[in-house]
Amino acid sequence: MNNKSKLMLSDEELQLVTSSEWILTKRIILDKVDILLGNLAVKQKAIIKKYKSILPIDVVASSAKISKGENYLQLPYRMLDYPRCFTGEHVFAVRTMFWWGNFFCVTILLSGNNKKVFENGYIAGNAKMENDGFFIGVNESPWHHHFEEDNYIALKNITKGEAEKIIQQKDFIKLAVRFPLQQWNDMPELLENAFIKLIGLLKP
Repeated sequence: MNNKSKLMLSDEELQLVTSSEWILTKRIILDKVDILLGNLAVKQKAIIKKYKSILPIDVVASSAKISKGENYLQLPYRMLDYPRCFTGEHVFAVRTMFWWGNFFCVTILLSGNNKKVFENGYIAGNAKMENDGFFIGVNESPWHHHFEEDNYIALKNITKGEAEKIIQQKDFIKLAVRFPLQQWNDMPELLENAFIKLIGLLKP
C-alpha cells in the first residue's frame, strides 16, 4: 500500500470530516459530563465530612480534581478524583470516570497504611458489595480502568474466601462499580449512591 492510498478517506470518513455537527455535539456532551462531575464533587465533600472522625486528616482536607483526556484506549474520558491522596505508597483515592462509548464507573483505591487500616471493613462488607454489583481489582497494576477479566472480577462470581484472599495478598485494594451510559439520566444519583456505599464500608 503506497502513501497516497493510506491518506485516502472512506466515504464514511469523508462525511465526518466535512461535517462540524458531530464534533460540536461531542463538545456539548463532554461539557455536560464536566458539570455532572462538578456537582458530584460538591456532594462527595459533604459525605466525607460525615465520616471525618474515621478518615485520615489528609483525606478530609484533600480537594477535588477533574482530569480530561482524549486517549484512554483511544477514546475520550473524564476523571474526578476525590478524595485524592497520593503519598508515595500510601494511597487513598476515589475516582469517578466517564469513558466515551463505554460507561461511568466509581473506584476506590487504598494502599500502604490506608489498606492496612480499612481492609477489614471491606472484608466484612463483601456480601453487600457483591449484591450491589461491585468488582474487585486483580491486575498487578492499580492504574488500569477497563473491566476486562485481567483487571476486574465481579464479586458475585467468586467466593467470599477468594475475595478475602485477594484483599489480603495484594499491595492494594481496588473496588469498583460501573454503570452503562444508557442510564445517563439517572447517573447523578447512581454515582452519589456508589460513593456512599464505598465510603460507608470504611471501618478502622
